[in-house]
Amino acid sequence: MARSSILRSLVLSRAMLNRVRPFSNHLTSHSFPSPPQSHSSLFASVAAATIASSQLSLFHHSRSLSSASAPSDVVLVNSEKEFNDILRKVQDNSLHAIFYFTAVWCGPCRFISPIIGELSKKYPHVTTYKIDIDQEEIQGTLGKLQITSVPTLHFFQNGKKADELIGADVARLNHITEKLFKKD
Repeated sequence: MARSSILRSLVLSRAMLNRVRPFSNHLTSHSFPSPPQSHSSLFASVAAATIASSQLSLFHHSRSLSSASAPSDVVLVNSEKEFNDILRKVQDNSLHAIFYFTAVWCGPCRFISPIIGELSKKYPHVTTYKIDIDQEEIQGTLGKLQITSVPTLHFFQNGKKADELIGADVARLNHITEKLFKKD
């Protein structure tokens, strides 16, 4: 435990000395000039890195990395039979539905999951079904539907597939749900 804390501190301090921003968004890169390092400022950098490291460690332990738990308005689908029954019901009864294909390890899925939960509350007449692609029981369905990326969402309007979204594009997700499911 102590060894990993020391190692993490050294890595963070080395990153700070090299002006690497390990926690920055990869889409934005900023370069900040660093002042010359003296022994006292190096000590301050290591101390700051240790504090940041311990806070980061606490952050990771308290944060759920699972996308398996769904908001209460989202229905979890656990098997191929269950998926096929639901799909048949949606098609036969001309229902509105969203099928959300996701994975626990998928960062964009974790990003978009709360937004899908909010949309399921905003559009209560549309049932959202969440399918974890890593379930062994669902693999046959994924091949038939050609699900090759996650998150993938299939939108059904009146029992027919009306649109598809691949990726975590929130603007497009909002646009599609508004277009298909907004009650006039």
